Amino acid sequence: MAANVFTGTGRRKTSTARVRITEGSGKLTVNDREFEDYFSHDNFAKQAYAPLLTAQLREKIDVTATVAGGGVAGQAGAVAHGIARALQKMNPELRAALKKAGHITRDPREKERKKPGQPGARKRFQFSKR
Repeated sequence: MAANVFTGTGRRKTSTARVRITEGSGKLTVNDREFEDYFSHDNFAKQAYAPLLTAQLREKIDVTATVAGGGVAGQAGAVAHGIARALQKMNPELRAALKKAGHITRDPREKERKKPGQPGARKRFQFSKR
């Protein structure tokens, strides 16, 4: 086991990410693939490593993430949340900056369940007066 490994669990929508960070040269991997390869669109990759930019540690930390469930957007958010939690464990002084940027808070929005007798969670069948 490598020295000074910090872990964090991130969640967003139905995605869960297990993140491990170590001091290194800025190598980022998700499910054994490069960040840019895994998160097809550039915006998702940027969203995923945003906590590193906030902490100004982009080139000093290696990130290894295992993420499952949900779609690309949810997974990017989960990885970001996991990185933020791991950074906080590594250096508690980073908490204020990460919290101010909104990386520590878990996004609580989940898909609402479909209700019985209706076509969707909020949608209703068309009303007909006659």
